[in-house]
Amino acid sequence: MPEKNGDRHFIKEKIVRQPMSRRQIARRILLTAFCGMLFGVVAGVCFAVSKPIAERQLGLRETEESQRVTIPKDEPETTGVSAATTAADSDTESEPLGDVVQSEIAKYTYEAEDVDRIFAGLRAVAAEADQGIVSVHSIQRQVDWFDNPIETTGQHAGILIAKMGNEGLILTTEAAIEAADSIEVALADGTVLEGAVKQRDTVADMAVVSIDLSGLGQDQRDKLTVIELGNSYSVKQGDLVMAVGSPAGVIHSTDYGVISYVVRNVQMVDGIGRVFYTSVNGAASEGTFLINLNGQLIGWVTEAYASAQESGMAAVIGISDYKAVLEDLSNGVAPPYFGIRGQEVSREQTEAGMPAGIYVVESVADGPAYSAGIQNGDIITAIGEATVTNMKEFQNQIDLLSSGDRVQVTVQRNGADVYRQLQFTVEIRGR
Repeated sequence: MPEKNGDRHFIKEKIVRQPMSRRQIARRILLTAFCGMLFGVVAGVCFAVSKPIAERQLGLRETEESQRVTIPKDEPETTGVSAATTAADSDTESEPLGDVVQSEIAKYTYEAEDVDRIFAGLRAVAAEADQGIVSVHSIQRQVDWFDNPIETTGQHAGILIAKMGNEGLILTTEAAIEAADSIEVALADGTVLEGAVKQRDTVADMAVVSIDLSGLGQDQRDKLTVIELGNSYSVKQGDLVMAVGSPAGVIHSTDYGVISYVVRNVQMVDGIGRVFYTSVNGAASEGTFLINLNGQLIGWVTEAYASAQESGMAAVIGISDYKAVLEDLSNGVAPPYFGIRGQEVSREQTEAGMPAGIYVVESVADGPAYSAGIQNGDIITAIGEATVTNMKEFQNQIDLLSSGDRVQVTVQRNGADVYRQLQFTVEIRGR
């Protein structure tokens, strides 16, 4: 067919790349792998740098806060024949040496420098413990009659009992957090941190407050002294002790004194304990804590057991009887509350016809036991399936319970010259 004028035919060509050689393929794979590794490293660095900033801004914390606080329990000391024998042998063997020492002491003339050296060691212990004392500020926000905002603050002493990762735990009085809209905690160096209520105990009027330590420098962390929990069962009459916190009504004040008297088997709510009476000053509501010569916490001043017979003396709750409750408070758990004051029925009483168990001296008004129907004078013989014949068994069973549990309690109630067995369902609450 003849071509028309103006028609053009162009050659259509397709450029095809030459296939890559093995060396080029290997180079391409290595380049891709290198870029992937480089991207991963950059992403990891960016994540590591931005994570602390994001956590600080969002208020998030490390998972290490989930660690459970464990406080070992103390056993009351036992006094047996061996102890008495040891004391007798000691007196026999050391009597001549004692006479020599007494004679030399009588000859020695004490001067002011000697007394100052004796108290220098006490001052050092108290100064070290003071680094673990904090000021807990409870802030309440209200408005006056004219709708003007007003802010009320209260100051109470607290004592640092644990550091768990970035969390610090402070034992303080319940008055320090009562009706507080917010809490601030001032460290010994003046640094102010935001505090949060970990848990409270309205029965003993104590509380544990949590603070975030992540914003502190390493030097500040190192200076924070955690006060070790001592064994108050080893405290004896005549022991020298120190009061820290707020013994003079001013936070970071200090006082020295002796244990004047030890009262054992004091009836407390849901147990028994020891109360010390000491010559130190003690402002209970402001927070006054007792430490021994090793700087260990052995108790705190309370108004619950103050008595006219101990005029001028401060009453102190021993720490050993409280460690089970304190462990719960430190982990944010409400300690179990049964709600009685009791004493175990003695052998002489059982021989006279009383059932063995826990005699209810007082069923605390509006407490779980009271609400269930348990009355003063009842004798608790079993909690659940466990028989209870003494206060230690009773306390162990209560410690196994949690707030919200419902437990069957068997009691013996004195009727017309005969005891009748009754059962009550007690719903455990938090203290």
